[in-house]
Amino acid sequence: MRILVSGASIAGPVLAYWLTRYGHEVTVVERSPVLRKTGGHAVDLFKPAMDISERMGVLPRIESLATGTERITFVREGTRKPIHADVTKLFAAASDRHVEVMRDDLSEIYYEATLPDVAYLFGDSITSIGDDGAVTFDNAAPQRFDLVIGADGLHSNVRRLVFGEAEKTFTGAYLAVLSVPRELGVPGEMTGHIGPGRSAAVYGARHVDDARAVFLFRSAEELDYHYRDVARQKRLLREAFAGLSPEVDEWLEFLDSDRVFYFDSITQLQEDTWSRGRVALVGDAAYCPGPAIGGSTSLAVLGAYVLAGELAGGGDHEAAFARYECEMRDLVHASRKLALGVAKTLIPTTAAGVWALTRGAQLLTSLPSWVLRPLAKLNSQSVRLHDSMVVKDYGRQGAGVPAP
Repeated sequence: MRILVSGASIAGPVLAYWLTRYGHEVTVVERSPVLRKTGGHAVDLFKPAMDISERMGVLPRIESLATGTERITFVREGTRKPIHADVTKLFAAASDRHVEVMRDDLSEIYYEATLPDVAYLFGDSITSIGDDGAVTFDNAAPQRFDLVIGADGLHSNVRRLVFGEAEKTFTGAYLAVLSVPRELGVPGEMTGHIGPGRSAAVYGARHVDDARAVFLFRSAEELDYHYRDVARQKRLLREAFAGLSPEVDEWLEFLDSDRVFYFDSITQLQEDTWSRGRVALVGDAAYCPGPAIGGSTSLAVLGAYVLAGELAGGGDHEAAFARYECEMRDLVHASRKLALGVAKTLIPTTAAGVWALTRGAQLLTSLPSWVLRPLAKLNSQSVRLHDSMVVKDYGRQGAGVPAP
């Protein structure tokens, strides 16, 4: 089949990779004129996504570009004494196999894995999708495809064109990421400040030319801004973090530069149907549980793998879409539930809550790993949720030609 995928970030290239392995002809359209370098936050790959990456032959490169963050240090608002925690123990408890990697690096790795098998159409966007598969673009000539897949993120253009406005749940939190000079971040450590309803931290990685300042804050109501109105977003961020710490004020000064900046609400999609006719959605375009809190990157990798495998498994595309939704639905529901709890935990609204979070992390990671890991394994629906994702071997089930 001729398949058009919208979005060249994470889910799009992973989906394209597997679709071509199963004999489909794939084109990926991406609004950005080049592969996006958004300066985004580090993302986590848990065991299932790492297993899939290994099958793609890209895991060694991913691991070579790991951020290497081993330690977190925070100072509570109104205090001077820093609190330290061993982040490697936290991730070891959460997953048997885990890596933290910069989102830009991961996107580039998956993209390069698809070359030269996939055609990319950069600097363009879909303007209409017909019931017969006819697709028009902003710039390119119209084409006809057997299927169209939206892998274009939380603000999906494909979802808007075909499904209309999605039901969303605002978690009460916002995330911002700002590129800052490399010397402000220490490779291997995240350092920051935390107060009621807000936290800010900076970290670096050995292979990255800059450091990243990441900001999380709560708001009782959704803020009034457009997701492309960067000037307004920067004003809102300054207001949210005024007075937290002189060091944070120093980071915020780089908002006046042309450094890469990201800002968005931590919002969940609540739709449970991700296909209609010839069109399906995958990753954050379909079931975003909440950026930075719900394991959305691993969920996107798994979803792309499952969708490609089900399309290769025989039968018509509507039956394949239904199987894909059935495979992913329970996991998506669990991820949404987990994300809401994580949002409340990571951004406490009271000084007592801030003390409990920081002191709890310090005490928890002081436990020996042989104690911490078994405790975590007692609950596969929270701490170990991401490792509970099942990775089928579609190649063994006769789904086309499996990847080497």
